[in-house]
This record gives sequence, C-alpha cells and structure tokens, in this order.
Amino acid sequence: MSLKWKVGGICTGVMLVLGILVIAAVYQLTHATLRDQLEKRALAIATNFSDAAAGHLASKNPLALHALATKYTLLDSVAYAFVEDGQGEIVAHTFGAFPDELRRELSPGPKRQVQQRELALADKGVYETAVPILEGQMGIVHVGFWADAVQTEIRRALVPILGIIALVPLVGALLSFLVAHWIVRPLIGLTEIANQITMGDLETSVGGECVTSRDEIGDLARSLECMRSSLRAAMLRLGRKVA
Repeated sequence: MSLKWKVGGICTGVMLVLGILVIAAVYQLTHATLRDQLEKRALAIATNFSDAAAGHLASKNPLALHALATKYTLLDSVAYAFVEDGQGEIVAHTFGAFPDELRRELSPGPKRQVQQRELALADKGVYETAVPILEGQMGIVHVGFWADAVQTEIRRALVPILGIIALVPLVGALLSFLVAHWIVRPLIGLTEIANQITMGDLETSVGGECVTSRDEIGDLARSLECMRSSLRAAMLRLGRKVA
C-alpha cells in the first residue's frame, strides 16, 4: 500500500469515526430537544382545552363540550380528546364508543397535577397529556397525540440536520486524499532522482520547490542534493587520478 493511501486512509478513518460520534451526539441532543418542544406544545393545547371546557362543564352543557373536544381533534396529530368531571365520569369524548383500554387506564380520585403518559390505542402508540380543570376541582381534560405522527415530525426535523453533518466526513475523506497526494508527490519525485543516482546519473540536480521548501521534505531534498554533489565530486577526483 502506497504512502498516499496510508495517509488518506488513516485520515478518512478518523473523519468517519468522528463523524459517527458527532451524528450520534447531535441525534440524541436534538431528538431530546424536539421531544421536549412537542411535549410543551401538547401541554399548551391541553391547557387551552381545559380553560375552554371549564365554562361548559360548570354550566353542564355536554353538547358544547362534545363540540369543543371535536374541534381539538381537528389539529394535526391529535388522536382524541375527552373530559372527566370531578367524580371521574366521562362527560364528553370524541369516540363513537369510549375505549375500554382508556377507561382502565383512568386512575380514581381527583387529579390536581398535569400528567403525561404513553399508552396504546387500537395497537397504536399514543402520547397523552392530561390537564386538570380549576386545579382538578371540576375535572380533567385528556388529549391524545399519535406517537407515529410525533415521531414523523421529529424525523422530518432531524433528517436534514443529520444529512448535512453526514456530508462533512465525506468531504473530509476527499480532502484527505487530496492532501495526501499533495504531500506524497514531491516524495515520488525525490525517489525518482534517488533511483537515477543509483543508476549512475550524477548530472541531474535536485531542484524545484523541494529544495527551497522549509519542511522535512525540503531537508530531505537538500540532503539528497548534497549527496549527489559529493558523489559527483568524488567521481571527478577519481577520474583525474586514474587519468
């Protein structure tokens, strides 16, 4: 394996490992941030529903509560909405028949705090947010959001970010091979000159940018030029003595 492929391969490997680590870290942080933002949005929707339902619940107007719950299910990703009264009875909901799996999940007694949970409805995941009405004295509203819709929103936001980050290692790999070629090219020229010297060609001097370079390659080029000059001088002295 040539030096160019070694240098390019090592740099590419390092870039890929760093890229994977960065993508994993960005995914975790961004996913958590987006999930938190979606939970806050769900809380805001449920809180608005709770505030709007308080008046209808106080006036015991189930038709208005049904209409209000149906209105909130028109929002994107909302699966259902329903209202419990202070005694835990379901007074309004958006189902044809209230699901038994949801009824079993309801805990007895008043609820004075916001609750967020994950559950299953018709074999589909749901994120539910429950907000008390007047600190739970009048009841509580429940708003469910389809889990796959929430995950779709998260993926829609994550994919462009991760795609841009994934391009960085690919560009870095290309640049690594270009840099490796730029580094190895003068070494290839010096190798050819060294081969010429071993074949007896002491007239071709080491010139160009290699000799004037102020790095290790320049040091090697100047040392090779000194060796060529010394061999040429030695051969000239030897030729005069023989003559």
